[in-house]
Amino acid sequence: MPSHPRILIAEDESGIADTLQYVLKTDGFLPVWCATAEEAIAEFAAEPPALAILDVGLPDMNGFELFKRLQALNRAQGGAEVPMLFLTARSDEIDRVVGLELGADDYVAKPFSPRELVARVRTILRRSERGNGQAPAGTAPAAAPSASPFALDAERMQLRYYGRLLELSRYEYGLLKLLVQRPGRVFTRDELLQLVWDDASESFDRTVDAHIKTLRAKLRAVAPEVEAIRTLRGTGYALNEALPSSL
Repeated sequence: MPSHPRILIAEDESGIADTLQYVLKTDGFLPVWCATAEEAIAEFAAEPPALAILDVGLPDMNGFELFKRLQALNRAQGGAEVPMLFLTARSDEIDRVVGLELGADDYVAKPFSPRELVARVRTILRRSERGNGQAPAGTAPAAAPSASPFALDAERMQLRYYGRLLELSRYEYGLLKLLVQRPGRVFTRDELLQLVWDDASESFDRTVDAHIKTLRAKLRAVAPEVEAIRTLRGTGYALNEALPSSL
């Protein structure tokens, strides 16, 4: 990671942008603020950042469209893929789902904790470096990531684990698909409820815990010695990033 990674911020609310710039600078990043999508495209074209933070509700272009434009620009320039994070309104659950399905690396709902956002930025950059075979300055190169033992067939809504088809309920499939698509990303119970369940307001934290428990049992039936889903006590769940590629 460069000593001062450049972070592109596409956000039209100056108060939020000021907060983001302050916490990012304090943590050693070089933030570049753009109040419109067109400014963000120009900055990205001039010098691709280490990471981009995109507000979904920009005044001149939908944040999702900006995401696609930046991806296309990145491919045209032939550079390494730039990770991107969406900022969404807490009430706009569909924004979170669409953002993740488009391929965004993460999302943060407003209002948000600035420190949590910086922590997520650092996590994304570390994950991106591992994927690109790079290592932060002053560290030994990371080992190349092993192939995932999961195989997702989204059209059939099926998941295979070490080659074996898993018999999953609708919500078990939704939970595991989300975790598999973002290895290492910690999802809180509330996030899992919002992203997987039809009516999160009528479900509870223990609903997520119960489904994770049954998921673990099915995964252990295939690979008894492998702990595929990590619990972060008091926070939520994440897929283990260090799973062996074969048994």
